[in-house]
Amino acid sequence: MILNADNFEKEVLKSSLPVLVDFWASWCPPCKMVEPVVAELERELAGRVKVGKLNVDQNPGIAGRYHIQGVPAFVLFVGGKEVARRVGAQSKTQLRRFLEECLGSSRGSGER
Repeated sequence: MILNADNFEKEVLKSSLPVLVDFWASWCPPCKMVEPVVAELERELAGRVKVGKLNVDQNPGIAGRYHIQGVPAFVLFVGGKEVARRVGAQSKTQLRRFLEECLGSSRGSGER
């Protein structure tokens, strides 16, 4: 899901599901590198976690509000509040583990 100033409040802050926001920029090679990983997680987590992408250059107000200083930055929102973040390129395994640690794993893997 593409996020912007027009839909950020509705899609992220008022979402009944947890939302992982990928803050990115078009000039950022690591952002491009993780793009397929983010798309895969969005499909796999549909119905449990929403995944959105926000271009920081096109939405500087939102990026500033959340003090995004490096991209890619992955910020997890639950109940409209930021609960955790990771900065820098992440593998699918790293992002999935991040989400499981923050939200609790339904699989109970116990791995950290």
